[in-house]
Amino acid sequence: MDSTLGSAIERFLQYLRVERNASDHTVKSYREDLTALAAYLTEAAGGEPPQPGAITAADLRGYVAALHSSGYAPATIARRLASMRSFFRFGQREGWAETNPAKPLRNPRKGRSLPHFLAAEQVAQLLETPPADSPQGLRDRAILETMYSAGLRISELVALDEGDVDFAAGVLRVRGKGRRERLAPVGSCALRALQRWLSVRKVHPREPTGPAAPLFVNRFGRRMTARSVARMLEKYLKLAGLDPRTTPHSLRHSFATHLLDRGADIRSVQEMLGHKSLVTTQIYTHVSTTALRAAYQKAHPRAQ
Repeated sequence: MDSTLGSAIERFLQYLRVERNASDHTVKSYREDLTALAAYLTEAAGGEPPQPGAITAADLRGYVAALHSSGYAPATIARRLASMRSFFRFGQREGWAETNPAKPLRNPRKGRSLPHFLAAEQVAQLLETPPADSPQGLRDRAILETMYSAGLRISELVALDEGDVDFAAGVLRVRGKGRRERLAPVGSCALRALQRWLSVRKVHPREPTGPAAPLFVNRFGRRMTARSVARMLEKYLKLAGLDPRTTPHSLRHSFATHLLDRGADIRSVQEMLGHKSLVTTQIYTHVSTTALRAAYQKAHPRAQ
């Protein structure tokens, strides 16, 4: 990569870390998107990359067309466009770009697919699958109960510390996207599962103890990772004979869908999920409406 373009990208990433307080995951995503752009521009120019301030809207349109022809999903292309807009907006601020060449580019249209979720009976079957007579089984039950009970993202789940659980109030202190914190209600079934797990949990000597101790640990006493939780879920889905497409995020989808099906207010569900925009939550109303329509078609004598 051209050093000048590379330096501009590095300055932008530093700006995200320091001034925008972006998470490591966000910085990593921007780095991947902008590195891919730089690689394309270098190749398109025959090995001589343009100066960052000389990149035009036509250059970027060529890049987007290449992404389309390579079969990238609309959501991925939209994310890369967002990365480019932010990068060149930073360039305007820094003075090396007079205009933002990514600004006139339009996002590709993308249909919203309905999220996969489990029926309440299937969730209950899954939650009963981990054995209740071993520390690992008690841990896995507590993980699945907590994810479903509070509608957590997997990153939020593995980041939980012991001090984040308020057993008396029945809430969790959750660190969500964008470093935003929220209080998430958690049900009595999950709280009991957590108490049983904490009674047998062992923390590695090098890990902190007390409120700062990781809530969920592996057999070495260290904090569990998102990947290890995903592998654990895959194992129990297979044992229970449930849909293998189910992911940890499917439990979050199930949480939202079941709440709305049973009459929960969508604004309350938005708050519990930690969604910044109501639009993100509204997809679950489509899921619920689909279920209602199916029930209507099946039961109403004049539906057909």
